[in-house]
Amino acid sequence: MKRRYLLMGLLGLAIVLGIAMIQYGRLSREDVTRLANRTPLSGGEAATVFEIKQTAFAQPLKNLDGKRRRIFTAGDHLFNTQWVQAPASVKTLDGLGPLFNRNSCSSCHLRDGRGRPPLAGEDQMLSKLVRISIPGKDLHGGPLPHPVYGTQLQEQSILGVPAEGRTQITWTEATHQFQDGDSYALRQPSYEMTELGYGPLGPDIQLSARVAPAVFGLGLLENIPADQILSHADPEDTNGDGISGRPNYVWDVEQGARRLGRLGWKANQPNLKQQNAGAFNGDMGLTTSLFPDSNCTAAQRGCQRETQYGDQPEVQDPFLEKLTTYISLLGVPARRHLNHPRVQRGEKLFYAAQCDRCHLPTQTTGNGSPHPELNQQVIHAYTDLLLHDMGEGLADRRPDFEASGREWRTPPLWGIGLVESVNKHSFFLHDGRARNLMEAVLWHGGEAQSSQSFVTALPRSDRQALEQFLKSL
Repeated sequence: MKRRYLLMGLLGLAIVLGIAMIQYGRLSREDVTRLANRTPLSGGEAATVFEIKQTAFAQPLKNLDGKRRRIFTAGDHLFNTQWVQAPASVKTLDGLGPLFNRNSCSSCHLRDGRGRPPLAGEDQMLSKLVRISIPGKDLHGGPLPHPVYGTQLQEQSILGVPAEGRTQITWTEATHQFQDGDSYALRQPSYEMTELGYGPLGPDIQLSARVAPAVFGLGLLENIPADQILSHADPEDTNGDGISGRPNYVWDVEQGARRLGRLGWKANQPNLKQQNAGAFNGDMGLTTSLFPDSNCTAAQRGCQRETQYGDQPEVQDPFLEKLTTYISLLGVPARRHLNHPRVQRGEKLFYAAQCDRCHLPTQTTGNGSPHPELNQQVIHAYTDLLLHDMGEGLADRRPDFEASGREWRTPPLWGIGLVESVNKHSFFLHDGRARNLMEAVLWHGGEAQSSQSFVTALPRSDRQALEQFLKSL
C-alpha cells in the first residue's frame, strides 16, 4: 500500500513538472531534479534555524558549546554597542569618529537585518550610505579616494568637527505595463550632496548609494571554496545562455595579496574579518589592526587633530575577533510553506525564467571554517557570488576593483521573505529603490533582461505565485 501511494505521488509530481515544461519550455532536466529535492534547510543541517519571528536573523547556530556560546553573546553585545567619543570612562569602547555614519553596527543592520533608504520626513540616512571616489584606481586596484572626502561620505561627526555633508534623495517615478495590461511603477533615485563641510566634491565625483545588507549566513558564504565559485564563472558566455558571471579580485589587507572577492554589494571584500574592520573604519571612524589609520583625510585638519585621543587601535583584536565570530555563528532561517501549491508554482516559474542561472540555489561549503557546523554543508543561498552586468538602469558608474559600474554581485535570497516582519519594511536592491519584491525583479536588465521580459509576460496569478515563492525563502 505504501509503495502504491509513493508511486502515485511520484507520478503526480512528474505530471505537474511535465505540464510546466510544456507550458514554459524552459525547464531543464537539472531544474526538474532541483524541484524534486526542495528542502527547508537553507543553511544546511547544522546552520538552519527555525525561530521564525522578529529575531529570525539573530539566532545562533544550533548546539554551540559553552565557550562559543559565550563568545557569541559577547559579540552580540559588541554588535549592539554604541561607541562614544574618546576619551571616555570606558576606554575599550571609545574612539567614535571624528567622522562617522552611525555609532553602532546594529544602527544600520537592525536585528542583523537589512537597511532601507530614508522615509518621507526623515532628513538623515539611518541605514544607507554613499560611497564616493574619483576616476582611477588606488595602489591595490580599488576605487581611488577623493582627495578631500575619501571613499565614503560621513554625515555625522563628533562635537567640534564639521560633518562631511548630507545626502538629498529625489525620486523619479515612471509607469509601465505588464503584457496583460496591468500597470506598475518603478522609482529611480538621484542624489545631491548638500551642506558639504570641506568644499565642493568636483565634477568628476563617482557616487554609489548602498543600504546595509543582512549579516546572517556570511560564515557559510565565506566558506564556499573559491574553485567552486569560479566553476560557475563564464565571462565570455561560452555556453551562449546570455549569463556572463565574473569574479571580482580584491586586496586582502591581512595577507597583502589579491584574493577572490565574495562579500559586499560588489564582492569587494575577501572575508568577513576584513569586511567588519572596514565597516568599523568607514562607518564608525574606528581603527583596527587591519585599518590602523583614521578615516580623516589630510585635508580635514580638525578631524586629524581629534584622532590623538584614545588608545590605538580603537577596536582591539579580541573585540574584532569576537564580532567576527558572532556574525559567523548566525544561523540562516529555514524555508517556509514548501508544500503550498502557489509557492510550488512560483518555484517552477523561478526556474522557467532562468533566475537560477545567477541566483544559484545550491552550493556546498568547504572545510575552511574553525566552526564545524559551517563545514561540508549543502546550503541554499540562491547566489553564485559572482558579478553580473545588470544593465544601465541599475548602474552606479563607479568601478570597484574589477567590478564595472554596471556590475553587481548576485545577492543571496535566503531569508528575503522575512525582511518585512524583521525589519518592518519591504525595500530591496542595493539602494532600496524597489518597494517590493516584484519591483526588484522588474529592475533587472543587462544579463537578466530575458528573465525580466519573461516575468512581464506572465499573467497576474503567475506573478503573484513567483512572489509567494520568493517570500518562502
